[in-house]
Amino acid sequence: MRGIRSLTILLTVFVIVTLAACGPTTETSEEGSPEPEIKDLILSTTTSTQDSGLLDELIPIFEEQTGYLVKTIAVGTGKALEMASLGEADVLLVHAPEAEKEVEAAGDVINRKLVMHNDFILVGPANDPVGLQELETASEAFEALFENESGFVTRGDDSGTDKMEKGIWADLGLKPNGDWYIDAGSGMADTLKIASEKGAYTLTDRGTYLALRDTLDLEILFEGDPILLNIYHVMQVNPEKFEHINAEGAAAFVDFMVAAETQEIIGEFGVDKFGLPLFFPDAGKEDQYDL
Repeated sequence: MRGIRSLTILLTVFVIVTLAACGPTTETSEEGSPEPEIKDLILSTTTSTQDSGLLDELIPIFEEQTGYLVKTIAVGTGKALEMASLGEADVLLVHAPEAEKEVEAAGDVINRKLVMHNDFILVGPANDPVGLQELETASEAFEALFENESGFVTRGDDSGTDKMEKGIWADLGLKPNGDWYIDAGSGMADTLKIASEKGAYTLTDRGTYLALRDTLDLEILFEGDPILLNIYHVMQVNPEKFEHINAEGAAAFVDFMVAAETQEIIGEFGVDKFGLPLFFPDAGKEDQYDL
């Protein structure tokens, strides 16, 4: 009997060890969910989401919840959309709806969803030599800037902000040029710094301006025209067009950005420091915009 018992114990130990060796070894994330097979996720986004500090708030939460490791490439929206068309990113967060729709129609991106908005504003020197504060519409403001040829810094980087500015000039039939029209060829933070140094005007998203306001000698001189609404979408690069895309990670990021908890964080971001949010959550509100 003793021999049979010993043999049973040995067989039990053998089975347990064998099952442990052959069983699943899937790791889990901080939240207890399985770790993704492909952890690296490339996010191509605008400089405004980076410079405002919003991504510094959101990405660590996403990484902890999902186990993905996000590599953020902050460029102008035009470049971000180009990266999508070349399959050089997995997921995008950008703010140029008309250009986005073209890339979506080409089949380069899928699962495009509304995330948030803020607005564009015109900032410049406190003495406001052009008198923008006295004007009522963005069209009047840009016409005044053009006629006075008082320094204006353009981003010149095919970003969402650059597209907005160039679109307004085009709609007015104006072609700014000359020494007064300064091409920064850079992101929003650098453009604001140049405008501040030169005592010039520029168009900026409100979030980046507020985040950097204490370092700038610039004031808000025109705001509030509905045409200056600044709308952000998140979208996946199409995995059927580019096989190497991290489709699961991209889908997870899209879901994260429109989740109720994330939308709440977006709506509160900046309130403690500036007394008002830098962005306004919009997930599920597509019917309110012509997008």
